Amino acid sequence: MEKYFNAVYILETIPKLLPYLKVTFMVTGLSVLFGTLLGFILAVAKIRDGKVAKKIAYGYTTALRCTPSIVLLFLIYYGIPAISKGFGISLDNVDKVIFIVIAFSLQFAAAMSEVIRTSYESVDKGQFEAAVSVGLSNIQAYITIVLPQAIVVALPNIGNSLLSLIKEGALAYTIGFIDIMGKASLIIAGNYNTHALEIYIALSMIYWVISIAIEQSFLALEKVLSKGTQIVKV
Repeated sequence: MEKYFNAVYILETIPKLLPYLKVTFMVTGLSVLFGTLLGFILAVAKIRDGKVAKKIAYGYTTALRCTPSIVLLFLIYYGIPAISKGFGISLDNVDKVIFIVIAFSLQFAAAMSEVIRTSYESVDKGQFEAAVSVGLSNIQAYITIVLPQAIVVALPNIGNSLLSLIKEGALAYTIGFIDIMGKASLIIAGNYNTHALEIYIALSMIYWVISIAIEQSFLALEKVLSKGTQIVKV
């Protein structure tokens, strides 16, 4: 087969890749959900006065930030089954998506714990104290005063973390998972590595559209919520 560049392959490849986008979104969505929950727990541990919990939370964040995504994925994918076999439990039939979600959830949690912590600490404590002094309960003060302002501060970092997660999720194909990146690799292999450039350009275009859409959505949301916090601060 000839290996010349043919732009037609870009247009032909995009419709073949798009159906697998839902798989990528599924992995991303689950990782965001579980990662945010764990990140919130870690953030609370960092904010509270417990020394042991705080050291564990910061140690976790440091360890995960220093571990490349692909290394963490391999550690989870090969490590958990190896450990389970030591206890006589076989995980050979467990779907790969479980290990992928675990790996990216753990990594996203490290990022979200810092996002939540820094956004919470950015809100002047005097506002919380003032809200409580005028009769609001602690929960009401957090919900009506602290949370709206903290969310506005957190949004840009949440958006960046989400974009990183989507892009790093492409590494899942390295363990044979068929998402949009895995499908692109299968197409290239089926073409005997011809027109790989065109296929990767098509893949890049899809990621560009997704990234721009997410970025613009967070910018718009930030503007809307910023107007609300101006009212709170008056």
